Amino acid sequence: MARIAVIDIGKTNAKVLVADPARGIEDIVARAPNRVLRTDPYPHHDTEGLWRFILEGLGRVGAVDAVTVTTHGASAALVDAHGGLALPVLDYEHDGPDQIAGDYDAIRPEFTETGSPRLPMGLNLGAQLYWQAKTFPDRFAHVRHILTLPQYWGFRLSGVSASEYTSLGCHTDLWNPLEGRFSSLLARLGWQSLFPAVSGPAKVLGPLRADVAAATGLPRDTPVLSGIHDSNASLMPWLAGDSPRAVLSTGTWMIVMALRGKRVVLDRTRDLLVNVNALGEPVPTARFMAGREIEEIMDGQIASPGDAEVAAVLARGIMALPSRHPTTGPFQGLRFAWTPEAPATPGMRMAAASLYAALMGAECLELIGAEGEIVVEGPFGANRIFLRMLATATGRRVIAAGSGAGTGLGAALLAAPGGARAPAPVIEPDTADLWRGYASAWRARVATAWAGQRR
Repeated sequence: MARIAVIDIGKTNAKVLVADPARGIEDIVARAPNRVLRTDPYPHHDTEGLWRFILEGLGRVGAVDAVTVTTHGASAALVDAHGGLALPVLDYEHDGPDQIAGDYDAIRPEFTETGSPRLPMGLNLGAQLYWQAKTFPDRFAHVRHILTLPQYWGFRLSGVSASEYTSLGCHTDLWNPLEGRFSSLLARLGWQSLFPAVSGPAKVLGPLRADVAAATGLPRDTPVLSGIHDSNASLMPWLAGDSPRAVLSTGTWMIVMALRGKRVVLDRTRDLLVNVNALGEPVPTARFMAGREIEEIMDGQIASPGDAEVAAVLARGIMALPSRHPTTGPFQGLRFAWTPEAPATPGMRMAAASLYAALMGAECLELIGAEGEIVVEGPFGANRIFLRMLATATGRRVIAAGSGAGTGLGAALLAAPGGARAPAPVIEPDTADLWRGYASAWRARVATAWAGQRR
């Protein structure tokens, strides 16, 4: 029975956990905020603070069969010849890359090559790296390897550098997902030598470095895997079989992925893209900053709506309209608003926010041609209002796969494939007119606003 240590670095929080894929369970042994340092030369991740956290967390896991890593996308470490950082790991929400967007747009590959839409700030990793190279040329000249984030932490653990296709394939502009190779951008910028050889996320980089083994108490021969982009980690338990299904990986972002769905033409203006799964296959994907938007709607309050509050929101047609982050998601350019009025209580506000997130998720599913059952991984898997509306709006059953992050168990499956899925509740579409009518009314309002904005 395998026990796998997983380092899970999300945009908001970092965790070290132990997963047992055979039983489909995971145990978080350490958790900490993923801090962004607001110091020169630009907002950047506290990599040394995270490294101390990782070592401390691994010191608590006990005997494990392997160590693997999963992290958020749109981030890379610029490693110098000594194994240090030539430049700090840029926070992708920094708007520095926007300052030279025109220059970058002139050289970036077409959407048809990369499946990567043009995104703001540093959300296209290629734009981020281009800005760093142009803004800090002397320091960029010392870069020996560009490592996407899971592979950077794998490098810190094992001393072995690698590139990996799930991290390269998430809206970076650096990868051609249909042909399974780097995009033309690397040759255009002369960066081919900066990226190590590409392998899959399950590749064993090597054993732990001697100093890491000493610091954590883990055996020196503990294997370290290359690691995986977090949304693709959530896909891992659902890749088997031939039936179509969709997976929503939820957290700060809601990443909506279609497996074996119908073929559709992806609209690059609606935050759609092509991801690459752990098998190296292209996966039509939509994105929406669901967790962040709900946090902002709630203004830090925690509320559990009562049945009467949910019913009041539905009956009065109190709706949140997209979106608080209008440069992302399926309705870019639309500005957030309440109609016909703001909710009167925190519980009603949470109910309306949950309905809003579900209807945005349903729109994302439609845009990527998703079919079959819908799996909800992560925190939204515990939100009963969200799940009920998602099932109702799509007319399909929803599997609430877990209230904790599904990324940890998925990453562990890289080291121990074929594990069991934990039992999960199934939510069927609601036939009540109140729920179905609310969904229809929301769609009609948003469609009208969207048509007006597009004219």
